Amino acid sequence: MELFLKRKSPPSATDQDEGSSQRNKGASNISAPTRTSLILSPKDVNLDELPYDPADRKRIIEYPGFKLQEEIRRRYLIRGPHRPQPGFNYPQTIIRKKPRQLNPDWFEQYDWLEYSEKVDKAFCLYCYLSRDCIDGQAGNDAFVTKGFSGWNNKPRLDTHVGGVTSYHNVAVKRCNNLLKPSQSIEFALKKQQDVAKEEYFIRLSTSINAVRYLLHQGLAFRGHNESEDSANRGNFLELVKLLAEQNEKIKRVVLRNAPENHQMVSPEIQKDIANCFAEIIVNSIIEEIGGDVFCLLVDESADVSDKEQMAVVLRYVNNCGELKERLIGVVHVAETTSACLKSNIDALFSKYKLSWKQVRRQGYDGASNMRGEFNGLRALILKENGSAHYVHCFAHQLQLVIVAVAKKNDDISDFFDMISLLLNVAGASCKRKDMIRQSQQERVKRAIGSGQISTGTGLNQEQTLQRPGDTRWCSHYKTLKSLNSLFPSVIEILQYVEKDGPNDKKRRQARGLLDYLKDFDFVFHLHMMLMILGHGNSLSLCLQRKDQDILEAMSEVKLTKQKFQQIRDDGWESLLQTIYSFCEEHSTPKLDMEEEYIDRHKPRKK
Repeated sequence: MELFLKRKSPPSATDQDEGSSQRNKGASNISAPTRTSLILSPKDVNLDELPYDPADRKRIIEYPGFKLQEEIRRRYLIRGPHRPQPGFNYPQTIIRKKPRQLNPDWFEQYDWLEYSEKVDKAFCLYCYLSRDCIDGQAGNDAFVTKGFSGWNNKPRLDTHVGGVTSYHNVAVKRCNNLLKPSQSIEFALKKQQDVAKEEYFIRLSTSINAVRYLLHQGLAFRGHNESEDSANRGNFLELVKLLAEQNEKIKRVVLRNAPENHQMVSPEIQKDIANCFAEIIVNSIIEEIGGDVFCLLVDESADVSDKEQMAVVLRYVNNCGELKERLIGVVHVAETTSACLKSNIDALFSKYKLSWKQVRRQGYDGASNMRGEFNGLRALILKENGSAHYVHCFAHQLQLVIVAVAKKNDDISDFFDMISLLLNVAGASCKRKDMIRQSQQERVKRAIGSGQISTGTGLNQEQTLQRPGDTRWCSHYKTLKSLNSLFPSVIEILQYVEKDGPNDKKRRQARGLLDYLKDFDFVFHLHMMLMILGHGNSLSLCLQRKDQDILEAMSEVKLTKQKFQQIRDDGWESLLQTIYSFCEEHSTPKLDMEEEYIDRHKPRKK
């Protein structure tokens, strides 16, 4: 930055005389070309061309800008007081009829003293630099304004210095501080700003780390009572408190030690940070897809607040050839019509700059608003992109097939109704669940002692009755499997409820269940459904593999159909043998398969 006025021509003698006259008057506004008659700007000033002679210097306040003025003061201090070279011939002045001149020894005694060869006068560098910064009449002293030339009056120099609190000593102190940046106001303000920024960064980093952990673990942020006197203020605040306890540097600036309006723990801050993480993740997914094609997977369901939510998932192949399925958004929809779903997907695609031309497949459930051939979401997307073929989830289709077949058979439907009642009676309380677990442990210990079962890693784990889902028939398989393993324990619990049940209704239900579980029909249905659902579960798990391709999926479906056909053709004897073994183990009466079968729903038909 150029800091000093570059004059086109040197001032004339008249100009110099006018400048000297103005200095003698102590005026601050000088009409000479070297002073305020010329408008200065930072561009017109050059630090390297600051005048050396004190008589040529302008007042510091005449330079524009506080920072420029401070820099000029600093440059003059680095240079030091202006003094002639050794051997300089000081001019003499007749004072009281005697020739007088400046004594060069004074420079050794007074480090602030400087001399102007131009006007043959002495000045004070420190008072000149601080003249416009310190209040006081001493700023108009001769050593600051017109110069000192009383060479016969050396005590006048000591008078100028004065006492400890004199203007001169205050000016000296200020100049010394100016050379020490750590003591300047600017440095103090900057240091204060740096401390505030560091504290802000620590608070923000702590909140970010807490949000990252809670998002990764899928935990709730808020607590029921987040007041200061609460024993549990919620996961977020408790985690921030834990981080503060582990790090003294964090503890000094967070929660109570932070400004009340700058703690970075409010719900709005938590949501903002979580949204930032979501945007970063989704943008990385979009960047990984690039301009390549992908499949669109959509499903909707109501959340705990009874708001309809639509989940949008993209299925694609990355640059490494790996198949990826990534959730890019959960959107609230006002209604579940195909037009509303389509408009929300359009908004999501527009937000992340995705095109319908990139879609190659679309997959939904079997609802009419999704897979409808004329007005469904499937049809609306096909109008924009004919390559976005619809594929109904194979695993979901398998579940629907099993459900439809089971509902058409009265015996199987009654069987699962009794299983549901059994779970309500035997597993309705923690006490009965504990009784089942204890009974199972005792049976396992006896079996290990007699050598009936082997031990090893992962074997003989603690079990309990698992409650099945409404549409996930794989969970029904797990329920039947646990019932088969815990059958003796379940019988003991039902006998306990029949005898010491809480009310007559439970006792009657337990009695009816005991009669049903000890019947051959139950054993037959149990093992037949275990076999069928076992193969269906294996196929379902295979179809839901992330790395599954269409050819392998078709091969697995074909193989499962062959297994079922083989069971129809040759599986009767093996199934009957398994059932008879179960009956013998648990003292269940066997049924002679050669006897006439009487349908309990149609007893007259044999």
